[in-house]
Amino acid sequence: MRLKFVEPLLPTMVEKPPEGVDWIHEVKFDGYRSQLIIAEDGTRIYTRNGHDWTAKYRDLVKEAASLGAESAIVEGEIVVLNAAGLSDFGELRKAITRRQHDLYFVAFDLLHLNGHDLRDMALEERREILASVIEPGGRIQFSEPLPGDAKAIYHLLDQAGLEGMVSKRRDSKYRSGMSTSWLKAKCYTIDEFNLLGVEREAGKPAFALMAERGTGRYVGSAFLTLNREMRERLWQRVQAYAGTAPKGMMRPATQWVKPGLIGRVKHLRGEEDLRHASLQDFREE
Repeated sequence: MRLKFVEPLLPTMVEKPPEGVDWIHEVKFDGYRSQLIIAEDGTRIYTRNGHDWTAKYRDLVKEAASLGAESAIVEGEIVVLNAAGLSDFGELRKAITRRQHDLYFVAFDLLHLNGHDLRDMALEERREILASVIEPGGRIQFSEPLPGDAKAIYHLLDQAGLEGMVSKRRDSKYRSGMSTSWLKAKCYTIDEFNLLGVEREAGKPAFALMAERGTGRYVGSAFLTLNREMRERLWQRVQAYAGTAPKGMMRPATQWVKPGLIGRVKHLRGEEDLRHASLQDFREE
């Protein structure tokens, strides 16, 4: 039987992790969610969108033999670790092309094993079986559950600079698509960006448009949460720095500014562009 890619179960984003004993909490790794399929016709690795990336992950494909399974569908995150032992999304692309030996597959769910579809089993049981087939110390690792209270876990992950946590109902079955059985709570970080302009429309919230420092790449908008005094100060600076739209950016109701204003932005950690972002403060360069 040829095993096919299974559309993944997608967690719902929440502000805070759920409390109580009904949940298992895991680290949200900063990598590429992937599906490892072992079958008679060989081992394949797919992206979360179902693209076959087996050729990019040659070393991990070989490592899959360590699971000792005739057939399996394993879900996990492909990561590369930095010197501090944290998953590093920025290094991941380089590792895929140049440093295959630095890649790890962190397995968190088992959908199929040796001819049996496990998706109707409780998550806790699927994970017990998964943990039993993974040999410790290899490049395929088990995503260990985090002990303790959800609030305390979230605080520790935030302090450690990790991307966030995923909480999953112990008794949940595996169902493809968006689900509230799995919840992800991401940590926030504060970074500085170049201020490109401010977008204001009557009756709508105002947003600051931000670009990456150094490259000038547009990374998205940040909600203006400044108090009244700081808003007024920002508007004075925006008018004093009035400029023209960057090449290729045409947005109505935007007051563009010349280079020289730097914004401090609170945003979700581990995203390439700004998400859930707010402008906390600004300064002149």
